Amino acid sequence: MAEKKIQKNPLSLQLNADDFNLASGEEKQSLVVMRESVSFWKDGFRRLGKNKIAMVSLFFIVLIMIFAYIVPVFYPYTYAQQIRGSENLAPFTYSEKEQARIDAGESVFPHVCGTDKSGRDYAVRLMLGARISLTVGLLCSVLVLLIGATFGAISGFLGGWADMIMMRITDILYTIPDILLIILLAVAFKEPLEVLASKPGFGWLQTLGPNLVSIFIVFALLYWVGMARIVRSQVLTLKEAEYVTAARALGASGGRIIKKHLLTNCIGTLIVTTTLQIPSAIFTESYLSFLGLGVASPMPSLGSLATDAVKGMNTYPHLLLLPALLISVIILVFNLFGDGLRDAFDPKLKN
Repeated sequence: MAEKKIQKNPLSLQLNADDFNLASGEEKQSLVVMRESVSFWKDGFRRLGKNKIAMVSLFFIVLIMIFAYIVPVFYPYTYAQQIRGSENLAPFTYSEKEQARIDAGESVFPHVCGTDKSGRDYAVRLMLGARISLTVGLLCSVLVLLIGATFGAISGFLGGWADMIMMRITDILYTIPDILLIILLAVAFKEPLEVLASKPGFGWLQTLGPNLVSIFIVFALLYWVGMARIVRSQVLTLKEAEYVTAARALGASGGRIIKKHLLTNCIGTLIVTTTLQIPSAIFTESYLSFLGLGVASPMPSLGSLATDAVKGMNTYPHLLLLPALLISVIILVFNLFGDGLRDAFDPKLKN
């Protein structure tokens, strides 16, 4: 049936009748500006993939992981192996004994980064040092996530006096000097850890030493307060949402609401904050090891390698430059990748 055209009286002040005619299919399509509906994770990873700096940082993170965890398995030297006569060698050089073995037709793997004053291959010690620093950073970040997210979510959900008391606790923890606490804990745990390390199955405690164990304890005691504040601010906003009210009306317990509704909707913030916590933990472990509060010798960390190289920095500068450069690269790529995650998963930054 033909569409009836509405006529307008030219002397009337009424609206133009043609403006109310039915829109054609092309006109309707031209007004569609909404993008394809995708899930939160798919949209976040799509935006992350477009961030070139974040993807380059992720590539370097993977390379560092391979360098720290996989390459030492196939490397011909070990971190504690002392080669007599090969002390303080420059990169890609051989000692007299090794050169004699090469002249005799024997194959000798080169010291890619030279050796230290004890004749230990420096490349494999860099690998193990990076492994220790990365492990400390990852495990400490997990501790911060678990404790901080739980504490902050409970504080924000309860509100009132409970929230005020819990936040005052975080204020008090901010005032505790972490280095002093690490020293005190290392002294306090030294004998108990030595006794425990002598028992079967706990030899790894002797390898790590009381200083590194105290670092984990300090992170569990002090470094979660920033995470708790961030999660609390998110929960204070989310707990007023309609789906939380509906869950309460259906009889859901407070623990289920926190677990299933509040923390689930904070997952983007939790991932970003945890990723940015990793370089902070690595830097903390490195400077504590530089001060002699890190892993026990001969197990290396990047900070302890830098400490050992300070005395000979004028003669063997590469022994200090290499661990310092590796620390800088690790912290830089994790920070850049964390910034990329924040840009990708922050709803306020969507375009």
